[in-house]
Amino acid sequence: MFEAPVLTTPRLRLRMLQDSDFEEYAAIHMDDEVTRYTARTHLTRFDSWRHFATMVGHWHLRGYGFWAVEELATGRLAGRVGFWNPDGWPDFECGWTIGREFWGKGYAPEAARACFRYGFEVMQRPHIISLIDPENRASIAVAEKVGESVAGETEVLGHRVLIYKITAAEWAAAASR
Repeated sequence: MFEAPVLTTPRLRLRMLQDSDFEEYAAIHMDDEVTRYTARTHLTRFDSWRHFATMVGHWHLRGYGFWAVEELATGRLAGRVGFWNPDGWPDFECGWTIGREFWGKGYAPEAARACFRYGFEVMQRPHIISLIDPENRASIAVAEKVGESVAGETEVLGHRVLIYKITAAEWAAAASR
C-alpha cells in the first residue's frame, strides 16, 4: 500500500485518504455549494466513492495527489488539498476543496501553503498552477493568499477557467521576506 507523506500545519494534518474518511468525504462532495464550481453539481454517494477512489489512485499512478485535510483539534475530515495532473491536464495543479462547515477558518490557504512548500522544496517543481472558475471568489482569494496570480485562461471539461500560477522563484522570494 502506498503511503503519502504526512504534512502538518499549526491546525491541520495532511495525510493519505483512508477508507474511514469516506462518510465525511461523501458528505462534503454531496453538498451543492461545495461542488458548485468544480463538479458543477453535488456528487451522488456512488460518484463520491468513484471520486474518492480516483484521488487515492492518483497517488499510486503519479506518486503525488490530494491529501485528506484533517482538523487537528477534532480529527475530523475538513476537506482535501493537493496535486492533480491526470493525462491531458493543462499542467501540474494544486487544488483544494473544504467542507462548508469549515469555511471561513482559513484552512484552504493554510493547507495550500503546505502543499506549495512541498511541491517547490521537496518535489522541485518549477511552477504550480491552480485552475479556478472565474466566479469562484473564495478560491481566487485562496490562490492570491498563497502568492499565485492570473497567468491566463483555458477550458477544462467544457468550462472556462482562470489559470493562477506561481513559480519556484516567486515562492522562494516570498518565503524570504
